[in-house]
Amino acid sequence: MEKQTVKITCKNTNKTLNVNIGSTLSDIYQQCEASLPFEPLCAKVNNKVRGLSYQVYRNKDIEYLDITSSEGFRVYTRTLFFILSKAVNDMFPDAYVRIDTPISNGYYCDLRIGRTVTLQDVELLQQRMQHIISQQLHIERYDCRMEEAIQLFSKKPTKTKVKLLQTIGHLYTTYYRIDDYADYYYGPLLNNTAQIHLFALEKFYDGLLLRLPSKTNPMQLDNIIKQDKMFDIFKEHHRWQDILNMETIGDFNQAVAEGKATDIVNISEALQEKKIAKIAEDIANNHDTRLILISGPSSSGKTTTSKRLSIQLLCNGKQPIAISLDDYFLDRTLTPKDEKGEYDYESLYALNIPLLNQHLRQLFNGEEIELPKYDFRTGTNKPSGKHLRLHDNQLLILEGIHALNPLLTKDINDNIKFKIYASALTTILLDYHNYIPTTDNRLLRRIIRDHKYRGTSAEQTLQRWQSVRQGENKWIFPYQENADAMFNTAMIYELAVIRQQALPLLQQVPENSPQHSEAHRLAKLLTYITPISDEQLPQTSLLREFVGGSSFNY
Repeated sequence: MEKQTVKITCKNTNKTLNVNIGSTLSDIYQQCEASLPFEPLCAKVNNKVRGLSYQVYRNKDIEYLDITSSEGFRVYTRTLFFILSKAVNDMFPDAYVRIDTPISNGYYCDLRIGRTVTLQDVELLQQRMQHIISQQLHIERYDCRMEEAIQLFSKKPTKTKVKLLQTIGHLYTTYYRIDDYADYYYGPLLNNTAQIHLFALEKFYDGLLLRLPSKTNPMQLDNIIKQDKMFDIFKEHHRWQDILNMETIGDFNQAVAEGKATDIVNISEALQEKKIAKIAEDIANNHDTRLILISGPSSSGKTTTSKRLSIQLLCNGKQPIAISLDDYFLDRTLTPKDEKGEYDYESLYALNIPLLNQHLRQLFNGEEIELPKYDFRTGTNKPSGKHLRLHDNQLLILEGIHALNPLLTKDINDNIKFKIYASALTTILLDYHNYIPTTDNRLLRRIIRDHKYRGTSAEQTLQRWQSVRQGENKWIFPYQENADAMFNTAMIYELAVIRQQALPLLQQVPENSPQHSEAHRLAKLLTYITPISDEQLPQTSLLREFVGGSSFNY
């Protein structure tokens, strides 16, 4: 009997071929003669990311992805988490590891073995991981009823997966196995441990640093960068989570089911306000400070941070005055261009740095200036007719993506500056082996804000996001450790509020859009989280900058 076939369109080659029904993506790759810089790690099937063990039973469009793609890099990283978790289970059966914090171009992992983690522990753990990889073990994927998965994970040293699975309301779920070790991940994995070609494990503070290949050169490990201040902020928020007894989404969902949503919102807001008040006190107590610089990546909540900080400064007897860096843009014809020949408004050199420094020098010398005004419609900069002079109790606030770059205020004495870095650093985990990327938090905020205030669809925001991220990596992140204070604008409850507005927008991204796979991934993430209403948020909440209803004017 002749085997049935299905028609596959390979987007890597723009060719169509017939393959046997039930073929895996690995089988099909051998037939389609696609050529990638590195081996395929996953594929988009009708613009949804699937593992290479995925079987095809209908006609499909397929695009294979390697480690140089964001999707392939996630699959590689997720599989490395799985191998680390198995190695810990093999060496310390009663212990557990928590994939905790993206830091220093790697992941800080909190290894709990009942004693202090030693350098020898880390070296033996790395050797065990390398052994698992060298054995070329197959990674099996299983579909099962939810009750079966809950029973399986109930036998583990921690119950974070059980709490998550119990609270998401699904009938069926999936899990993976390497030999006799099972684990749960919310995205696809590699087929075989041998596909991990590079990693490193190092002692890092009281835990481990799992190092990954460089995204730009996957044959080399990414450089370790010093991020001590950033790490301290993550640790601070973990202490806050301990106050709430809420480490994971399973904990959160359970608390909401018990009617504690309002308490979670109120405590989260109070902790954030306490942090802003402490920063304001530090500024007020330093009598040399005249210039407050606030930087952070897209959708980090810089604007509301500035407004709430201004209120706290007033409470400390200081009068803050904010000026907009946007008004120091050069005329459009003088704006530098990117590699595509388009105006690069993310560049530091899109700003009139000499004029800004001249105005700052004049203000701090007690002189009066006339502020500029940039007309975004015509792309020209002209005098605004508004004049400004600083008095003794007044502080100047500059807020923008370049605020911590020393070149922006190069002519101003560092002694009078107070530098703040604001970002949405998601600290709550799905479970101990599934973290939530901090960039996802900001992207979801931006999708809502762009739709609500700029008439931009989720598809359009997703399309621009990679360019935004490239600008952040170049112009913002290298200077974040220059900050005198770091402020985490993310709140433990916020994804539950974001879900209400973001999910319908993500579901509108059509299947034939290249952005559909990312929209599908984000939508899936949100479905794990029990929603709560934004009606419970105070009007001064930072999150209202994005979801609406703020008492601040933007």
